Amino acid sequence: MELEAIVAVYADWGIGANGTQPVVLKADRAHFRELTKDAAVIVGRRTLGDFPGGKPLKGRYNIVVSRQNIQIEGAELVHSTEEALLAAEKHTRCLVIGGASVYRQFFPCLKRVYLTKIDLVPHSDSFFPNLDALPDWVCAEESPWQEENGLRYRFCTYERMAGN
Repeated sequence: MELEAIVAVYADWGIGANGTQPVVLKADRAHFRELTKDAAVIVGRRTLGDFPGGKPLKGRYNIVVSRQNIQIEGAELVHSTEEALLAAEKHTRCLVIGGASVYRQFFPCLKRVYLTKIDLVPHSDSFFPNLDALPDWVCAEESPWQEENGLRYRFCTYERMAGN
């Protein structure tokens, strides 16, 4: 299994502010649903709290990373990167879905990132690594620019180059 991630970034590689996304596109949400359907997802407890009803995502195997000893119905709770990776190995596909600290924690393990680039710079206090500036990452695929409610966006797939 190759560990992947999915994230929406703004033009400055920001991903959110105050624990949530300042700008949300319906097309991005649909893209997210399609790519994560029937897969395992690794998510932080605080990001889980931003989901509808604060509940795990339906139709996916939710692996929640937290330092707390809590029960989360519909999810497997883990306390470390190693535990999460062991849980992920039981599945054909696994995607890291945030938040910022979870992306950082698993970044060295990622082989592919599905990225929605949103051509806007709202205030962000959380950022994703700028893959365009990293020599071991290459944009393998990108859609043409599209528009929703006056906002330009495109879907990109980045891959870590072999040997890195």
